[in-house]
Amino acid sequence: MAPDRTALRVCQTHASLSASVMAVVVNPWTWQAHPEVWVLVGAIALLGLWAGRIGPRVLPVGTPVASPFQKRAFVVAVVLLLATADWPVHDIAEKHLYAVHMLQHLAFTMIVPPLFLLATPAWLARLVILDGGRFSQVLRRMTHPVFAGILFNGLIAVTHWSGIVRWSAGSGTFHYLVHVALFGSALLMWMPVVSPLRELRLSAPGQMIYLFLMSIIPTIPAGWLTFADGVVYKVYDDGYEMWGIGVIADQQAAGAVMKVLGGFFLWSIIVVKFFHFAAEQLSERSVPRPADRSGRP
Repeated sequence: MAPDRTALRVCQTHASLSASVMAVVVNPWTWQAHPEVWVLVGAIALLGLWAGRIGPRVLPVGTPVASPFQKRAFVVAVVLLLATADWPVHDIAEKHLYAVHMLQHLAFTMIVPPLFLLATPAWLARLVILDGGRFSQVLRRMTHPVFAGILFNGLIAVTHWSGIVRWSAGSGTFHYLVHVALFGSALLMWMPVVSPLRELRLSAPGQMIYLFLMSIIPTIPAGWLTFADGVVYKVYDDGYEMWGIGVIADQQAAGAVMKVLGGFFLWSIIVVKFFHFAAEQLSERSVPRPADRSGRP
């Protein structure tokens, strides 16, 4: 009997130690350092400071380097990028809740990139894009609506493949590279809509059609997540239910984030652009045309 009791105590001790280790591992509120995020965000902030320094050298005297709106947009974009890419959002999204992962991707692709483009002065964009070098030629081709749209949606589709999700959850470096790729492709995707250079933007009707097409592809993985019978991504089924959210409810919420929030955001922009375009057309029609030589308008 003594050996049995000893074995039982050993098993209980081992189980309690395993539970303690698991509690430490799954605790999302344990602070984690992400220096790769700090380096990226710091580099972007330094680029903004560099633009502020070089602007007076290339602009006429008295010309502002950036408008107040552009400065505010840049600060908001930097803060939002840091908040969504660093602890604790990154750790919750990577290990515990796929819905938070989708919110993170929504910020990386739909909110932060257009803010950075809106914050970029036209003189800086011309300095980088229209310098006539090889880099500017490649960049202009990559910002073409067809190429940018296919690249962005292709990456969106690939990053929802179960193998990529599993690899991202197991490798912080690969996860970071995926985020950089999504962010870069989103910058290209938004160029035809909010490019600092007007000649690189589509017309207003073209922008509305373009954004409508961009809202179609994400509905495919969103519907797959929402209506799946079982667990789609096993890496999120670790037995730890953060805030009491089960794995099925989590993936359904992730699908709702992609389909409802992402689609609502793009469609809201389409509606605003439609009414703005309609107002411009009515304004142009209300202006009287000059009469010809015969006196007829």
